[in-house]
This record gives sequence, structure tokens and C-alpha cells, in this order.
Amino acid sequence: MNLTIYPVTLERWDDLEKLFGTRGACGGCWCMWWRSSRAEFEAKKGEKNRQALKRLVQSGPSPGLIGYLDGQPVGWICVGPRQDFVRLATSRVLAPVDDQPVWSAVCFFVAKAQRRSGLAASLLKAAVKHAQEQGATIIEGYPVRAYAPKMPDAFAYVGLETIFSQAGFKIAIRRGKGRAVWRRTLNP
Repeated sequence: MNLTIYPVTLERWDDLEKLFGTRGACGGCWCMWWRSSRAEFEAKKGEKNRQALKRLVQSGPSPGLIGYLDGQPVGWICVGPRQDFVRLATSRVLAPVDDQPVWSAVCFFVAKAQRRSGLAASLLKAAVKHAQEQGATIIEGYPVRAYAPKMPDAFAYVGLETIFSQAGFKIAIRRGKGRAVWRRTLNP
């Protein structure tokens, strides 16, 4: 597999649009779910979310990484400082563990033909490296458990606990039976 992964820049925007397709990855999201309140997200579904993500790419720093297989865009991971993600600030389940500065890997999108190939694990590994290069000392994720023999792909947009575990993340806290906050400490 000839996989390369880069931060999304304006020069790579057309590739991200190609990867996300007309549905904006899933239901007009354009990876803005975590960056918006519920009402704001619903009001911007589709084209307005596309424009919002493009503005983030234009203004920098990069809001995520894009993966290419043999030169074709096949995967995305949204990664950045936790404070960039409004939904995390308002979530009881995913509330901050402490007051440490944290980066978050919140969303994956993999082209249908490449799903279940290990690409998400490669994207997560690249996100860890990217966060570390940007000065992060802790990175978090909020994956789901695989709760069915064949979970619908749309439900795995936050990643699966198994790939976070394999990437060296540990559960920092699990509030109730819900989703856990997974963390990995990075070397400065």
C-alpha cells in the first residue's frame, strides 16, 4: 500500500472535496459536527458547512489530515486543539478530564472502497505525529466500541476503541456505560 498523509491545505482542498463527495462525507457534515452547536450545525448542513470548512482550511492551521493511496484521496482525520471543538465543551460524557492542554482526534472518513483496510489506524498514527509536531503533549480520542458483528460504517466516524488501543491510547475516564475519553501522552 503506497499511502501518504498530509495536512489539508488550500492546495489540497479539491482532493478533500473529491473524497467527501456531494454528501460532504456524511449527510452534509463536512466535518463540522464537533465544531458547532446542534442548532448551528443543523442550520448549516450541506453547502454552508462546506464553506465553513473551506474557511478553516484557508485561514490555517490545517483542521485535519488527508490520506492518499497511489495519489488518490482515500481518507481524512480531523485533529486539532480540543478547544476548537465546541461539542466537547458542552458534553457531560466527554467533558475535560483535567485542565491540561489537549489535542483531539475527533472524526475519520475513509473512502468506501478502502474501509476495513487499516487506513483509519494509519490516519490516527499520522494524527498523533502531527499533534506532537505542533507541540501537543496529550492527544485524546472519543471512539465507539464495536457493539455489533457488523457496525454500520456511519456509526464509526469517531473511530473504534480497538484502533485507539493499538495506537497506545488508554482510557482516561469512562463516565457511566457511555463512550470513554481515550488519551495518549506525547513526548515533547
